[in-house]
Amino acid sequence: MAANIAAAPCFAQLSANSKVMEGTHLRELLKDDRRNAAMSTESFGVILDYCRQKADPTTMKLLMQLAKETKLQDKIKAMFAGEKINQTEDRAVLHVALRSPPDAKIIVDGKNVMPDVHNVLGRIKKFASAVRRGEWTGFTGKPLKDVVCIGIGGSYLGPEFVYEAVRTEPAGLEACQGRRLRFLANVDPIDVKRALEGLHPETTLVVIVSKTFTTAETMLNARTLKDWLLATLKNESAISKHMVAVSTNLAETNAFGINPDNVFGFWDWVGGRFSVTSAVGVLPLALHFGWPIVQKFLDGAHAMDQHFLTAPLEHNIPVLMGLLGIWNSTFLGHECCAILPYCQALLRFAAHMQQVSMESNGKAVTMDGSQLPHQAGEVIFGEPGTNGQHSFYQLLHQGRVVPAEFIGFCKSQNPVNLSGETVSNHDELMSNFFAQPDALALGKTAQEVAAGGTKGFLVSHKTFPGDRPSVSLLLPECNAFYVGVLLSMYEHKYATQGFVWNINSFDQWGVELGKVLAKEVRTYLATKRRGHQPDEDKIPAPTRTMLAAYLARSG
Repeated sequence: MAANIAAAPCFAQLSANSKVMEGTHLRELLKDDRRNAAMSTESFGVILDYCRQKADPTTMKLLMQLAKETKLQDKIKAMFAGEKINQTEDRAVLHVALRSPPDAKIIVDGKNVMPDVHNVLGRIKKFASAVRRGEWTGFTGKPLKDVVCIGIGGSYLGPEFVYEAVRTEPAGLEACQGRRLRFLANVDPIDVKRALEGLHPETTLVVIVSKTFTTAETMLNARTLKDWLLATLKNESAISKHMVAVSTNLAETNAFGINPDNVFGFWDWVGGRFSVTSAVGVLPLALHFGWPIVQKFLDGAHAMDQHFLTAPLEHNIPVLMGLLGIWNSTFLGHECCAILPYCQALLRFAAHMQQVSMESNGKAVTMDGSQLPHQAGEVIFGEPGTNGQHSFYQLLHQGRVVPAEFIGFCKSQNPVNLSGETVSNHDELMSNFFAQPDALALGKTAQEVAAGGTKGFLVSHKTFPGDRPSVSLLLPECNAFYVGVLLSMYEHKYATQGFVWNINSFDQWGVELGKVLAKEVRTYLATKRRGHQPDEDKIPAPTRTMLAAYLARSG
């Protein structure tokens, strides 16, 4: 196996093919009906249409060859088998176990992890049901109708995405009647104010998510909410009724005042950005929606897991999306990718995938520590349609080339049909979903603009170059099951890219340095605030200048 894809035998052929494709407009490629039909696949109701990629049958054949030469299928099987593919941390990568059925058998260090997984899920189900039925109440005996979930990064973005995606779906909406779920992530005290707006300590349950129970931002927010609870409840024993944890540090959670029975664990083979199907996401979601909704979400994720593991590469949706992402970034030189869900319920999907992709694949070295000869990872951004059309689509159409991923649903969570309107509200939305990929691909030539009556210098202003690649995903509906499908699909898309690039998609050393330097600044600020002289050498001079201004003006 090649140390990096540049050493793969087919790399030169792909590079040569990329030059051909760069010189071939999508207008020409899309004239080939046979090619178009071949560049589409479907599995359990999910359609992936990738005919608007700047690729031809030769490209796809070579990408499949690249997958084989980089041992993609072997790496996928190794992940599912519990092998320690996260080599820099000597860990397995098993978020797929979190949604596997209890009779599955997945071995890590000689032990089947599935009994432990389902033990935690069973405890969550029992606790969440007791809270929702009013059997577990607050310190004053009132039911706990509101939940504030404290966590950051993967402990926040994934659960919030799923919450937003399901809360207006009919079954989800019915299940969460009379309940509120808030997320507190940022250490900025403004986030505390917003999270607590309208809530009362007597009816609020706080979920603290921190594997080590030492995460600086999370623990400061946890202490802040503990103080908020005690200001009203005025009894330390109230904490055990109003605060629970997702953590593995029982000593620290116990010292904080949390009942050990209400600490829900997870394992070192669950990475933060892949943890939404662990207790990290399942606990707050089960408290808010109840277990039936959560089980459907887990079932959807598992269904896509099995597709990723077993489907042939040529029809494997996450594999195809991952390989096309590599094609666009490594071979065609496009650094960004826009995720464009035509569903308002997915308003936090792009933010979660931004972390899953960029924290996973924003790497500069291969598994063995060698420098990559090319850049890896994509800059991910996105916004629901049609909002994005009135924001950044101008750049997509007439500025930089940004490959796009359109996501649409056949059925709306909230269908509206107004008398006298030509189409339903959902059809209006989906008209844009279907039109935008064609507009990006085909564009509008100067001749077509002029033929429409535009004259002079305005012709060039109204010309659309087209030739912008995209894929379209069409799913049946945005319910808990298909939210799980979508989550798993994208998790595996980015894993595919990491496997082929031969990088470690499951560590994140790049986030560490800033944390270390922040501790130095924190010490500097604390020392200055006390009127003492800090160690100036540890802070660069320009930063000290800004700190002086901050200290002078912040009071």
